[in-house]
Amino acid sequence: MAEFKVVLNDVKTGKSYNVAVSGNYANSLDGKNIGEVVDGIFVGLPGYKVKITGGSDKTGTPMRADLPGKKRTMLLLADGKGFHEKYPGQRKRVAARGSAISSEIVQINMIVAEYGPKPVEELLAPSEKKEE
Repeated sequence: MAEFKVVLNDVKTGKSYNVAVSGNYANSLDGKNIGEVVDGIFVGLPGYKVKITGGSDKTGTPMRADLPGKKRTMLLLADGKGFHEKYPGQRKRVAARGSAISSEIVQINMIVAEYGPKPVEELLAPSEKKEE
């Protein structure tokens, strides 16, 4: 059974929310690619549409949108996503994960693409209990 930590960003307010996704909702996200727009019900936002923007696996290896599939591969990279050069022209072989979500993915990054009737903060903010 797959289980993901979703970091959902509300682009209107600039706030990010952590949501744990498991069960059937997590299985429905398996195989989706970076850039796809999915229903917000997967992350507890009925009536919303959210866009997958990235993620990482259990070792912290980032997903890349330009790499097809689910595999983890070693790429020779110049400056860009996953590697920042220390001097001009430097290249390095680094690990990268494909753009498809698999069971090895731990964290998925998403943004709100279409808003629903209720505010995001009302649906996802942790409820604070007043101590008396």
